[in-house]
Amino acid sequence: MAQRDYYEVLGVARDASSEAIKKAFRRLAMKYHPDRNPGDADSEARFKEARAAYDVLSDARKRAAYDRYGHAGVDASAAGPGGPGGFGGAGGGGFSDIFEDIFGDIFGGGARGGGARAYRGSDLQYNLELTLEEAVFGTEVKIRVPTTAVCDTCDGSGAEPGTSPETCPTCNGVGQVRIQQGFFSVQQTCPRCHGTGKVIPSPCKSCGGTGRVQQQNTLDVKIPAGVDTGDRIRLSGQGEAGINGGPPGDLYVQVRVKPHKLFRRDGSDLHCEVPISFATAALGGELEVPCLKGRVSLKIPAETQSGKQFRLRAKGVTSVHGGGVGDLLCRVVVETPVNLTHRQKELLKEFDASTQEGGTRHSPQTHSWLDGVRSFFEDLKFWSK
Repeated sequence: MAQRDYYEVLGVARDASSEAIKKAFRRLAMKYHPDRNPGDADSEARFKEARAAYDVLSDARKRAAYDRYGHAGVDASAAGPGGPGGFGGAGGGGFSDIFEDIFGDIFGGGARGGGARAYRGSDLQYNLELTLEEAVFGTEVKIRVPTTAVCDTCDGSGAEPGTSPETCPTCNGVGQVRIQQGFFSVQQTCPRCHGTGKVIPSPCKSCGGTGRVQQQNTLDVKIPAGVDTGDRIRLSGQGEAGINGGPPGDLYVQVRVKPHKLFRRDGSDLHCEVPISFATAALGGELEVPCLKGRVSLKIPAETQSGKQFRLRAKGVTSVHGGGVGDLLCRVVVETPVNLTHRQKELLKEFDASTQEGGTRHSPQTHSWLDGVRSFFEDLKFWSK
């Protein structure tokens, strides 16, 4: 039977990019692989056909020969025993081969046989405590962060100066070894080079062959105005050094705002408690309360009850996330006088007696509460019968 055109097999145009060819084969491999279709001869044949097409079109040299001479220009034996796309020998392989060839650049960090891989350095986190004023208005702080940096002695190679790392003889620089178990093959990290593809006969004495050394970094960090507990500031490239020339990680400064002696922050709003005298609560008055930018006048109307909350517009915080300026919410607390003199106590008794004569006029909440208590006990007697 005549072989189908490889471009037709994969369903791509003749000028398709290597990425398009890879995606097309990925789709067919996931659909027709024998591991997914046990006992289905048609699926096995289609997979072999797709594998043969991919083996040729994914190789620039083979693809050029195929484009010029067709199937006759491709050496089928290069695909290994069993014909193009066969499952035996070096050119076949099981489903793990497909996973590595097609998805290796996503999960493995590079193509097979690429030697030592470069790995990005780890991210770091620094917990920073700020006062409320520092968080609201912004500041600049100096922090010291323990991290790893590229070794200056070996420039990150891990080898003693004058020497260099060598290709791992166990995995031939691949970084992984394959164990064949019948139809399946299992791939694992090389136990000798730990996946780097290189061994170091003469390790650097400064870093012990790791290519990285421990150090303390001193950094000046600008804190933007309006940050709050839970916010993170990202410092790009200030994390741990990468491995084998990989990029460094990032440093995340985690903000925590310390409790304040006057204010409690809730998003863009500030809350505070303001003690007032009994006379001020009853007769009304005016007092000054603090805010983050000085003082502000707060008017207390007559007959104000303890716990009443007053809102002072735009006296709160401008959040770093936007949304305008918050408010200052002042909750008044009527303070009970202490250390009274004998005369003061007598005056209070006289005053209390005079208010009792007015009934609900002077103490509406008290009388309402007492009515509720009486109703409760009456109901309790009814249900206990």
